[in-house]
Amino acid sequence: MELETDVVSHASGSARLRLANTDILVGVKTEIDVPKPENPAQGKIEFFCRLILESGGNLCDAVSVAVKALFNTRIPFVKVALMDGGNIDLQLSDDPYDCKLLDIGSAPLLVTLCKIGDKCVVDPTAEEESCSIVSLIVGITGNPKFYQTEKENEQSFDGSAKCSTIDINGPGSVHPKTLNNAINQGMEAAKALDEALGRTLLRERKENQGFKKQSYGFLK
Repeated sequence: MELETDVVSHASGSARLRLANTDILVGVKTEIDVPKPENPAQGKIEFFCRLILESGGNLCDAVSVAVKALFNTRIPFVKVALMDGGNIDLQLSDDPYDCKLLDIGSAPLLVTLCKIGDKCVVDPTAEEESCSIVSLIVGITGNPKFYQTEKENEQSFDGSAKCSTIDINGPGSVHPKTLNNAINQGMEAAKALDEALGRTLLRERKENQGFKKQSYGFLK
């Protein structure tokens, strides 16, 4: 797996992920919009997978990892400007340090398991997916502690991984025991990946503190 962050200079946050033959780009663009009628006093954050460069299996898994990689996304604060005639204009701050970081710690990871024979294969290739008559996608909640410093950990709760969703695709069937084993497999894989990803992103943030990252590479 190869992961790049901050690859699109005009986005608030972005990431490119290559997982085997799957290559995707995700990003966050911050804009002021009208809130939903049911929550008029609350803003909203929407994610879009803008570009699937290549799909070679494990697409759901790859997208969920890429979303977690938006760890360094900076959401600018909103400023209120008084215009002529007493009108109020809302503007996004253009100061790169006048912002808050996007909290992606609890965002779920998706793990695809393909049933081949009596076993379930984690992280299947496109060829393995074609050999399977039924596959499961298990959604596992992330643990915010993996994305926090030691000082932040002391002030937060431990969000243990939980299975939040299950999707079954294909004409085949899954025995209850096999399903239970697959969920446990998915939780173990997601926890290990979540911890490794959080540790890596924290190290990257620490290394990048104090200097501006140069603009180079994909879509610059």
